[in-house]
Amino acid sequence: MNTVDYLRISLIDRCNFRCQYCLPEGEELDYVLQKDLLTQDELLILLKEVFIPVGFRKFRLTGGEPLLRPGVVRLVKAIADLPEIEDLSLTTNGFLLTELAQDLFDAGLRRINISLDSLDPDIFNQIIGNRGRDRWEKTWLGIQKAHQVGFDPLKLNIVIIPNVNDHEVEDLAALTLDKNWHIRFIEFMPIGNGDLFQKKAWIPSEELRQRILQKWGLVSSQVLGNGPADIFQIPGAKGTLGFISQMSECFCDRCNRMRLSADGWLRPCLLNETGQLDLKNALRNGVSMTQLKQQVSELLLLKPEINFKERDSGTQNGTYARTMSQIGG
Repeated sequence: MNTVDYLRISLIDRCNFRCQYCLPEGEELDYVLQKDLLTQDELLILLKEVFIPVGFRKFRLTGGEPLLRPGVVRLVKAIADLPEIEDLSLTTNGFLLTELAQDLFDAGLRRINISLDSLDPDIFNQIIGNRGRDRWEKTWLGIQKAHQVGFDPLKLNIVIIPNVNDHEVEDLAALTLDKNWHIRFIEFMPIGNGDLFQKKAWIPSEELRQRILQKWGLVSSQVLGNGPADIFQIPGAKGTLGFISQMSECFCDRCNRMRLSADGWLRPCLLNETGQLDLKNALRNGVSMTQLKQQVSELLLLKPEINFKERDSGTQNGTYARTMSQIGG
């Protein structure tokens, strides 16, 4: 049985992008009110008194866009300073990194994943739902800043959408040739925008691998991280290529993670919420740390039986109604 020791923590459910694979066009979300978010003190209590004692050692901060969280640098430092933590990372869209990359690095963060779904400013802005080229340019500058201050590994996440950005696979892969960057191609998932998923479908990772293999060749490789990506490398390249194949190559049997939403729900699976726990209200209602540890421990035991493919009542017509930010990153 895989050891579940990795927790993805959503700091906020809001985002400054409206990526088309996450949010339906023209539709607004009911965002969590500030008072209903886990506070920094509550999150640190859960880390120190519940999650670390039951065996979690690896943590990733997500959103929404986690850099929108007020006091995010202070929170990163508080978590990074916990001696039991073996690994702390963060996923961001990169737009605010020009201002925050150095502060985050100084606070103790060392690993970062940045979304970059296109090298073409027009396609990029089409995907993220914003007009004008300023969004791409500032995101690209944020990536450069993160590289400059020393984040290693620096990973770029690309969701491949058929007939939108799939023609860029080779160009994106080429970023690894002379930079120690780690490109991760992610299969399009039925989350947050079911209409688009039904219209566009998805491209299997194996098809993308074959395209890169035919152009340059590929060899197996590895990179520091806790995720499910299968890692390869173009021979002689400085960086690596990862393929996250949750649609075509189910990896539930090696899943080592749970998710904590911004409003305190602990969920065992991206698309299956069986056994989820409301830790925020339990904490605010005075439930003891002993009880919370027991409940989380029981959910850890249940985790191997909870399967990504066997989606729960959150699905509608085979797609999942919640967005990634509402699930917990």
